[in-house]
Amino acid sequence: MINASLKELSAALAGKQLSSVELTTLFLDRIGKLNPALNAFITLDAEKSLSMAREADHRLARGEGGPLTGIPVAHKDIFCAEGWLTTCGSKMLSNFVSPYDATVIERFKAAGTVTLGKTNMDEFAMGSSNETSFYGPVRNPWDTAAVPGGSSGGSAAAVSARLTPAATGTDTGGSIRQPAALCGLTGLKPTYGVVSRYGMIAFASSLDQAGPMAKSAEDCALLLNAMAGFDARDSTSLERPTEDYTREINAHGSTRDGDKPLAGLRIGLPKEFFAEGLSADVAQAVEDAIAAYRKLGAITVDISLPNMKLSVPAYYVIAPAEASSNLSRFDGVRYGWRAPQYGDLTDMYCKSRAQGFGAEVKRRILIGTYVLSHGYYDAYYLQAQRIRRLIAQDFVAAFRQCDLIMGPTSPSVAFDLGDKAGDPVQMYLSDIYTIAVNLAGLPGMSIPCGTGARGRPVGLQIIGDYFGEARMLNAAHQYQLATDWHRRAPAL
Repeated sequence: MINASLKELSAALAGKQLSSVELTTLFLDRIGKLNPALNAFITLDAEKSLSMAREADHRLARGEGGPLTGIPVAHKDIFCAEGWLTTCGSKMLSNFVSPYDATVIERFKAAGTVTLGKTNMDEFAMGSSNETSFYGPVRNPWDTAAVPGGSSGGSAAAVSARLTPAATGTDTGGSIRQPAALCGLTGLKPTYGVVSRYGMIAFASSLDQAGPMAKSAEDCALLLNAMAGFDARDSTSLERPTEDYTREINAHGSTRDGDKPLAGLRIGLPKEFFAEGLSADVAQAVEDAIAAYRKLGAITVDISLPNMKLSVPAYYVIAPAEASSNLSRFDGVRYGWRAPQYGDLTDMYCKSRAQGFGAEVKRRILIGTYVLSHGYYDAYYLQAQRIRRLIAQDFVAAFRQCDLIMGPTSPSVAFDLGDKAGDPVQMYLSDIYTIAVNLAGLPGMSIPCGTGARGRPVGLQIIGDYFGEARMLNAAHQYQLATDWHRRAPAL
């Protein structure tokens, strides 16, 4: 059952082949066995999980079940969940038990899913390797000497190691797609505003977006159906008609020998994605995946995103600026970590923040405060916003030539723990292919497409036009019908 798709699990539950309590127990036992070595979960509460599973079984018995009823799901520890410790991977929130549910959690509860636990992450989602967590690094199930990627590394490792059938993540500059690539699974970042950010602890408000992580594109489509939708509590939530993200998958059906299910699909290949900096093993796996798409009937078009080279510097001005503002609320007064000893109010602020935040978070707060300060706002922050507009315009022009854009998700396979910890710039460059998508607010996803050095997974990034999730998911699904990379699991 640990390798079954969500559709297969749903059918087994509906057909009384197993109960949600049995399925939840299976995964809780597996977590108990494997999590000590992987460190994918921060918080577990078997009693809460099994109570939700019993309620799901009652719903199924009453004939009230939906496609996800009774299925266990793990949640990134950035989502507030009522009665659960919600830490954001930080000492600052190490004692915070949320009094309410994030909209994403609410919607999964409404769908009847079971919360397995809260997954480890880079502190306040700041990192590309899951090494900045207060709770220690997560290890990649394919090779425990390697990082799983970040910031949603705990969710990625949990799905990859089959500790959960699916998980939630958040993506500010690649934090769903990059760990999905490094751990050999499917991860989707929707169009900005499609999934509510209410109750999702903010890093960079104009960039953060929640999304699903699972074994396949079809699983992600089912999860996105539960997650997406307008929320009046989130001022950035988009009010638009409800979509069924499985509709194109269901319309196309299965691939048969000789079929060309993607006939006429135009795939844009940006020259900037295949330039210097891309490792040879990743390039080869991506080229093989593109060749497979041609066999499925797609045609490729050479395109350019000329301002993509500016995405990393623009991002590392905008994101820290927004983080500086968002994290100012953690002051030791209302909730979260408070220094045990201090002189006066100012001393309490200073010591609580100094003790509560880790090195990477402090670095970004300092950068953000600097670029927003008098005399530098125009020179840095406004200039970065202008560049952001140019990057978005490049994508608009590109989508006049193609339907989807494809390329590598990450410039290399997973690197070893500690390899880049002392060089922040090299760490930041891990997201060089993903950041532009967030700056433009576009949907993007990563699917497994091969292996590289030392047998570590390679991810293919697929980028869609605004609200193009269904087309993107079908393109990924057709590739996954023709290949088996998404079915491969680490030997644990």
